[in-house]
Amino acid sequence: MSKIKTRPFDMANYLGSEEEITEYLRQVLEDGDPCELAAALGDVARARGMTQLARDTGLSRESLYKSLSGERAPSSDTLLKVIRALGFHLTIEPVEQPQ
Repeated sequence: MSKIKTRPFDMANYLGSEEEITEYLRQVLEDGDPCELAAALGDVARARGMTQLARDTGLSRESLYKSLSGERAPSSDTLLKVIRALGFHLTIEPVEQPQ
């Protein structure tokens, strides 16, 4: 009997375009989970290159890997630095209230 070799799923392997990255982050933000947002930003960072993100944010690669693991919610300072360095900004819109 032969064994099938598998590897863990890594979303970073499927983020090939800016449109895919933008839609991915938009969907994650809709859920409102800060740990999930951190993990998604980590996926984007790995897809684009963690070394460059470390340079752009002034944070160490180790710190970024820990902060963007999704195991905990990073500080708002770290999140904002990463979001800006990845070329994004956050906008605020009112939530439509049911009538």
